[in-house]
Amino acid sequence: MRSEEAAPCEGSGSREMSQRKRSKGAAFSQGDEDDDDDFSPSQTQTHSQVQRNLERRSRDEVNRKVSELVQFLLVKDQKKIPIKRVDILKKVIREYKDVYSEIVNQAGRILQQVFGLQLVEIDTKHHIYILTSNLPRVEGENLKRDNQTAKLGLLTIILSFIFMKGNSAKDSAVWEFLRRLRVHPGEKHEVFGDVKKLVTEEFVRQKYLEITPIPLTDPPEFCFQWGPRAAKETSKKDMLNFVAKIQQKEPSFWTSQYNEAEANP
Repeated sequence: MRSEEAAPCEGSGSREMSQRKRSKGAAFSQGDEDDDDDFSPSQTQTHSQVQRNLERRSRDEVNRKVSELVQFLLVKDQKKIPIKRVDILKKVIREYKDVYSEIVNQAGRILQQVFGLQLVEIDTKHHIYILTSNLPRVEGENLKRDNQTAKLGLLTIILSFIFMKGNSAKDSAVWEFLRRLRVHPGEKHEVFGDVKKLVTEEFVRQKYLEITPIPLTDPPEFCFQWGPRAAKETSKKDMLNFVAKIQQKEPSFWTSQYNEAEANP
């Protein structure tokens, strides 16, 4: 997610908010080569080799791969499906396997710091992983949390996008952003189901989002803004920190958003 232009529709007012944030250290090792040579990481590389490879890659594209991997892992966790490294390589990393370890480590940090989840290898021979929670959970809450993890992840991504766009965003911009994360509003998602219904009905009904029509648009266009529940349960500062972790930049890199977040902690 990169620094965005001014809002395309009227921005929402400042809202005061608070949120419990999870912060854990990252841990994930590359391991040995997979049996599938075509989709194995390059031969074990030193840190300096990976850094040189990163210099040849577009930072925006690497960040996009990190976002895709976070979403991919959350979907797998939702269905409690063990995660094979070869699937990570085939379905997400693809031609970026020369910076595989960096992408996975960045995704691991986001999973731990934002969602309180850790990627753990349970089969070192076949390189199979699961996501485990780093947070203590009250008995009976596990199922509820498991069922909501992916949705909350999607909601966090949408809220951060809206904030970075200037507190409001056209519906077309939101849908295009989700498509880049392989969450297509016009298709049935294996976890989210009807994505457009989830975003425009469920999140709106829960007061996380507000949608207002943009006057004099044909065909009709709509504007997304934070709803009152989002304003109570999270903060602009938290959203900016979330984006900064993904981008590996200081929050102050985005001057306008940083000043607003500091003024509305």
